Amino acid sequence: MVKNDLKTLPFHNELSLSPQDILDLFKVTFDQQLYRDDRQILSDDIQLVKSELFNRNYSAAFDTAEKRTAYCCRWSPSRAIAYSSLFCHLDAVRAVIQKSDESEILCIGGGAGGELISISSIFVPSVDFNSKYSTSAQVENKTLKVTLVDLADWSAEVEKLKESISKTWLFDHANDLQIQFLKKDVLQATSSDLNLPTLNLITLLFTTNELFTAAKAESIRFFQLLSNQCKSGCHLLIVESAGSFSHITVGTKKFPIQFLVDTLLLGKRGQEDTGAWELVQEHDSLWYRAKDDVDYPLKVENMRFFYRLYRKK
Repeated sequence: MVKNDLKTLPFHNELSLSPQDILDLFKVTFDQQLYRDDRQILSDDIQLVKSELFNRNYSAAFDTAEKRTAYCCRWSPSRAIAYSSLFCHLDAVRAVIQKSDESEILCIGGGAGGELISISSIFVPSVDFNSKYSTSAQVENKTLKVTLVDLADWSAEVEKLKESISKTWLFDHANDLQIQFLKKDVLQATSSDLNLPTLNLITLLFTTNELFTAAKAESIRFFQLLSNQCKSGCHLLIVESAGSFSHITVGTKKFPIQFLVDTLLLGKRGQEDTGAWELVQEHDSLWYRAKDDVDYPLKVENMRFFYRLYRKK
């Protein structure tokens, strides 16, 4: 298991498209909202979402198209540039995106597009854009399948981002990146719903705490489902806010969410080798800081978070 002393992720990892490329994609996708004459409409929608998120009313935060678009404009760009740096930092994650001929990724709670754009920003530099014009024997290009599952209906926003990725980044290689949105409560989903036995990577980014807050027993059963159905070698990446915001109450006590997840996946303390997963990398408090000179019409946030990267035995 790898644990290092890194305090801050690089602003840009050279193995991905630049943060400005990522921000530009959001600017193109949501130009009508970001550059409308009456900017107050977007500002009001952002405030509504911010209030609901602060009160942990997650379903209310995303119950209208206007709120979902506001989130995509305001918070998804910050998440996307941070995730891009993090995914490149984690060699096993980057390998799934860039090095495998065929890979399948499931992003739980990924409807807002942060994961999708970060994955795409790493996938694009690995594409051989000359392969389809070669006069030599045709070599099959690698493909990457990304499924985004979310309780709210982000299908329209995902479709807009998908179109921008195709037109701006992938061009005639758009079919190499297969993007699917699934509107479903992941705690009620079956193994076949999520294609668990075929997955190479599962991401739970700022979602795990939300699941346990909504339904502890169902969340425990969901992690047990992952342990039973995921294939050997599948990676699971969990990211949550560092600090007390990610504590979960069990009985009368509060615990950091990662302690509970570690117990479910690795085994009880002192018996970690009994679990179905092994811990590959971890960090308890890592920063991603955006540079002040990036060009985006709204504030680009810094992020402080912890992560756990597991591998199925």
